[in-house]
Amino acid sequence: MIKLFFPYVFERYLAKQIYAAFGFILFALVALFLFFDILSELGSVQGQYTLPLALLHVLLKAPSRISEIIPIASLIGSIYVFAMLASQSEFTILRIAGLDVKRGLITLVKIAIPLIALTLVMSEWVGPYSEAKSDQIRMKALGSSFSSQFRTGVWVKDRLRDENGAGDVRPGVRYVNVGKIDKDNEIRNIRMYEFDNVFHLLSIRMAASGLFDETGHWVLNDVTETRFKEIKQSDPLNPAFSSETIKRPTVTLLSDVTPQILNVLLISPEKMSIVSLGRFINHLRENKQDTQRHSIAFWKKVIYPFIIFVMLTLALPFAYLKVRAGGVGIKVFGGIMLGMSFQLFNSLFSNVGLLGSWPALLTALTPPLLYFFLALVGLRWVSKA
Repeated sequence: MIKLFFPYVFERYLAKQIYAAFGFILFALVALFLFFDILSELGSVQGQYTLPLALLHVLLKAPSRISEIIPIASLIGSIYVFAMLASQSEFTILRIAGLDVKRGLITLVKIAIPLIALTLVMSEWVGPYSEAKSDQIRMKALGSSFSSQFRTGVWVKDRLRDENGAGDVRPGVRYVNVGKIDKDNEIRNIRMYEFDNVFHLLSIRMAASGLFDETGHWVLNDVTETRFKEIKQSDPLNPAFSSETIKRPTVTLLSDVTPQILNVLLISPEKMSIVSLGRFINHLRENKQDTQRHSIAFWKKVIYPFIIFVMLTLALPFAYLKVRAGGVGIKVFGGIMLGMSFQLFNSLFSNVGLLGSWPALLTALTPPLLYFFLALVGLRWVSKA
């Protein structure tokens, strides 16, 4: 299978060297980041949340860390391999044997494919699953619940239905406030404000707790609902309203707000999977809300595999540098600086695109394309030197 994928001897040799260096550097970087995560988590160790549970909580976040670090690890690892080949004149021999720039780029594409597959597995399946398990362990031990950056909890926009919360969608809007999200997706301290199409307040619904059942409905418990109706007056400038308060033990409510959407609101878009981002963007569009930040995160996730190939391409010019151009350590340090510059520029450009409301695809695609162009320019320059 390996010989079919890498038919040439030099391809298998380069792949073996790069994968070995990549694995070592990835392990070192992940261990370093997890060490800092453990140090920051020690302050939360108390009661039932013991040190072994804290370590397990951090270790379960390792897949997400791996997906974040893979591009940098591939850049540093490939730079180290190419610098070593240049220092020992092995790459010069490969060039004499017929390895040109085009063949080198094709080989890097083949080497990047397994790394891309690893990234997708970690970021789309293993990472989100292990993150959820990690949060459940911590939440269960501490007896706490998730909450948003707002003091009042999570706010989300929903579509309006009839007075009983069922039926077809009608003109208007419903704003839902969830104070806490406990384990097993149970929500507490729920408030709902319903407005008609001219933003007249129709009702305020408050519930102590709620659960999402198998039929796709919210079952709210201990519900207090206040409904407002306008009393017809002869003077339109002096409106009058009547209110009616109803208390019910349970209310079954149809809503577009699912537990998945609530959980999405509690995490940053950059840590969500492509599928979750797509679903949440559709929800925002249906409710006529801004999707700029989530759209940028979505396209950055989609083109993330291309970034790995860009990192490998950035490393290839180091193989053409002569020994006198600097030792292996200097080249690796330069690769680290190059990787950090890309991460900083990528984050900065995303924020600028968000503030300027630039097209999401353009915002996400510009940094990797720019660095890919720089890699090609550098490769053309060193190959003719």
